[in-house]
Amino acid sequence: MTDTVITFTAQGPATGIEGLLGNAKGYNLSQNYPNPFNPSTVIKYNLAESNHVTLKIYDVMGNQISTLVDEDKPAGVHSVEFNAEHLSSGVYFYQLRSGEFTDMKKLSLIK
Repeated sequence: MTDTVITFTAQGPATGIEGLLGNAKGYNLSQNYPNPFNPSTVIKYNLAESNHVTLKIYDVMGNQISTLVDEDKPAGVHSVEFNAEHLSSGVYFYQLRSGEFTDMKKLSLIK
């Protein structure tokens, strides 16, 4: 049995828990807020160092719907608004990639 450290961070309403290993080297992808949303939501992420970042939206079939970020970003906290006015209600996923860090979370659009 291994010990696991769980950290709780207050950044708005609680939407889950994140293990310490999920926040490797100071990188973090936060749950979008609000969630569920209509028609737009905000996605926040933290970079431990300057790096190239991609933030993409996918549907449940794995098809890429949108690229929100595809550029070099400085270290620190960043946020981007996702407007899904043109999409149907449903579950979508957003994925952040920066260097060796990759994380994906689920968001729900309700119209």
